[in-house]
Amino acid sequence: MTEEQDLIDQSPPLSAPDPEPNPNPNSVIHPRRVSFEHGLLPIQKLVFTDPIQTLAPVKQKLADAASNYRVGSAAIADVLQISGDHARLVLETLGSVLHSESDPLVKAKPEEVDSLGADLRDLILFLYIQSYKKLLPRTHKDSAAVADVWPSTSAFDGYLSALSPIQLVRSNSRRFMPSQADDEAHQLSYLQKHLANIISLLAEPVEGEGDESLVLSMEAFEHLGFLVQFGDKGSDVSPLSQATPFFANSDPDMPAVPVPASQVHDWLLQNIASALESITEKISGKENGPSSASDQDDTMSDVGDAPNKVAASTRGPCLIEGVSKTSLVKQASDLRGRSVKVVNCHDSVIYLLAPLRYATVHGCSDTTIVLGAVGKALKVEHCERVHVIAAAKRVCIANCRECVFFLGVNQRPLIVGDNHKLQVAPYNTFYSHLEEHMSEVGVEPTINEWDKPLALGAVDPHDSLSHPAGVADAQAESAASVDPDQFVNFLIPNWFSGEDIGSTKDNPFPLPDAYMAAQQRNLKNFEETRRSLKEAPLEENRKRELSSALHVYFKDWLYASGNIRQLYCLQGD
Repeated sequence: MTEEQDLIDQSPPLSAPDPEPNPNPNSVIHPRRVSFEHGLLPIQKLVFTDPIQTLAPVKQKLADAASNYRVGSAAIADVLQISGDHARLVLETLGSVLHSESDPLVKAKPEEVDSLGADLRDLILFLYIQSYKKLLPRTHKDSAAVADVWPSTSAFDGYLSALSPIQLVRSNSRRFMPSQADDEAHQLSYLQKHLANIISLLAEPVEGEGDESLVLSMEAFEHLGFLVQFGDKGSDVSPLSQATPFFANSDPDMPAVPVPASQVHDWLLQNIASALESITEKISGKENGPSSASDQDDTMSDVGDAPNKVAASTRGPCLIEGVSKTSLVKQASDLRGRSVKVVNCHDSVIYLLAPLRYATVHGCSDTTIVLGAVGKALKVEHCERVHVIAAAKRVCIANCRECVFFLGVNQRPLIVGDNHKLQVAPYNTFYSHLEEHMSEVGVEPTINEWDKPLALGAVDPHDSLSHPAGVADAQAESAASVDPDQFVNFLIPNWFSGEDIGSTKDNPFPLPDAYMAAQQRNLKNFEETRRSLKEAPLEENRKRELSSALHVYFKDWLYASGNIRQLYCLQGD
């Protein structure tokens, strides 16, 4: 037991009886999944084997350098002994997963980030969870039924990276990403184990009584909202303090009385234990029987269970799973303001033309995915031969091969893990409501960092999977820029011509000079070729033969490239 836990346990109890786990029995505690899914950085100096022993003195040093409880990038770099680039990355990553939309870091302009810094308490919680290890992938309960389905989550985990994803399918190493319920239980268990330490880092000693009596103010308690929330997952939730028996209904004109840290600790532990029991029963029930449509959003079924599944609910991220050999279109009315996960999709074209908060693309192959505007963070992981077209505030690419990313991105693209033959290019498309959606979620068309990828470690310290003996961490392989002569615009069909048309008439991100010049050159060559064919001194029957030959070549290209499928889908619509 740590010294800090001893301090919490020794805090004087209140005279009142122990409160109920939650004043609202319909409100259940949940981990804030985005903190664990989008808030981890594979920077070795930030991963502490003993977080509490390391972070207690780090907190003091950061507090000494803080101004009004905020810490800038210079202080972060100095105290944590990391580079200025990495210190800024810490701030940008933290800003993308903060629980409070009113925090200045959330809305900060790029030139303000370093000086504005982060709230010390949020920063300490962010640094603490860098010790979190992701849940191990699970083996499918009927591996024979999905033996011909790629991809595998262990495709690029390091110890099998010599095999391609397709070869891995033929091996006996087939694994699956954990369900959302599995992940949630794992995150709650992590918080349960570390809760005493986490609270001790937010608590303060009672004046005059020393460290033997730690208390938590309501303001400090609110920062736990970075890690947990009450209410339906994915919905707008009230301040964390309003779910408690000791801060709820406090007079807004009077500062709430601080509460003994031990009482906060015990109350949260009760809620976590209750939530874990509920999740365990749910997982057990699904393993022993079929899942119902109502809980599709809680647990990601495997591809073999429900091909081409699209699960939509107000309770969590929209899940698009197992789409194969087809085109799928989702628009703002389906997804507005939501988070989305595209999982295990193959040989398809997926259009998500909506304003989004978070987006994850996991385990897809031979697929083109067009994302509207992602205001917080986009993560693409374990994919092969995928084209991603996205306007986003922030992009993280992990463990991918032979993928091309057409980006309008406000922060440097982050590249981590075991990647091979990645390419990046400027954003290359538009649809009529794109600028409206970008404005809604805060993506700036005047800032595009697509060509400044930042590569971190090749080994992810948060991944519980083992790596080859003797493999040391190295910088991840970065991405090359697409040759301007190979750059083409992507045309999004207008399926909804009868509906309200937005104001976007062109790509809102200005093209770099080299790409603009290449486009103009290609257009000029096309016009000259078309004019030459039109004016060629051929007899009518020869012109018909030439036209027929061109149609044959075009048809062959449609089949060879897979674009014929989009034509069929358009006809079907």
